[in-house]
Amino acid sequence: MMIAPAVELGIDIRVLAEDEGMSAQLAATAVGDYRDLDTVRRFAADVDVVTFDHEHVPQEVLRALVADGVAVHPGPDALRFAQDKLDMRARLTELGVPQPDWARIADTVELQRFLDAHGGRGVVKTPRGGYDGKGVRVVSDATEAQDWFSGLAEGDALLVEELVPFVRELAQQIARRPSGESVAYPVVETVQRDGVCAEVIAPAPGVDAEHAAQAARIGAEIAEGLGVTGMLAVELFQTDDGRILVNELAMRPHNSGHWSQDGAVTGQFEQHLRAVADLPLGQTTPIAPWSVMVNILGGPVGAAMVDRIPAALAAGADAKVHTYGKAPRPGRKVGHVNVAGADLETTRVRARAAAAAFA
Repeated sequence: MMIAPAVELGIDIRVLAEDEGMSAQLAATAVGDYRDLDTVRRFAADVDVVTFDHEHVPQEVLRALVADGVAVHPGPDALRFAQDKLDMRARLTELGVPQPDWARIADTVELQRFLDAHGGRGVVKTPRGGYDGKGVRVVSDATEAQDWFSGLAEGDALLVEELVPFVRELAQQIARRPSGESVAYPVVETVQRDGVCAEVIAPAPGVDAEHAAQAARIGAEIAEGLGVTGMLAVELFQTDDGRILVNELAMRPHNSGHWSQDGAVTGQFEQHLRAVADLPLGQTTPIAPWSVMVNILGGPVGAAMVDRIPAALAAGADAKVHTYGKAPRPGRKVGHVNVAGADLETTRVRARAAAAAFA
């Protein structure tokens, strides 16, 4: 997704793909293991800036690149808060950012104590590696996490959070460049199904000016406090009493920002490139009153994605279809559809109709 804006900005983009079958193969100039320092060092030897599309690059690799004098954005000191949820919660507590009650727990006794103090239910998370609902359990008894505790190495722990009675999920995107300039996108509503983002509405319907400003302020405080460079997505809970609490962080272009490709003056992929290259940031103003992004989940079984594109375009002439070059399988994100328009319900119907062509 960064290829087109990189070409338009005159940036020579190079990609280290994990293997030949990755969707990044369109821009891949090298194939290798991002966890292997020698492989990454060879790749980074002739580039100006290193960035990434997920948070799983090991700290030791990133810190070695920084020691070599390579510009890495976001840097390891910031990225560790997206890699480890316990570190994230501790740092956000120091920053005074509103978030759910939480605790570091190493055994069932500590977990049960937390559950007893929070209405008998809680959310247990593995600190590292979880995404799209993986590594997350809602529990009402400590024994429900016994297998996770049994698998912990000495000194490791799990994260438990209060089960927040939220009315909806929001997301706030911030872009920040190394020189310190930052810009905020409109806060959006995200709709989850089976732990996976299914739709995004921009801006979030019914968010008043006070809450929109609060979400943007939270995002800016986190970006500044953690030293984030590039795109930052802050996933949020909105509660029935009007509170906004931080759920999780992603330091990269994020699913909640896909709408901006076709719904904002500057899309998130172009913005990320501008930010990590320390170029002036682009406007985040929406180009229409509403934008709706619908994920293509699973994709057509036994048929190529490209075969369904004519039907998707016929379902909505204003629909923008983006496919990832990934093999379809149940629940997998293999593409998304964006529609921007003047009326929310009409825009949402058109986006859903175009995405349904890939079912």
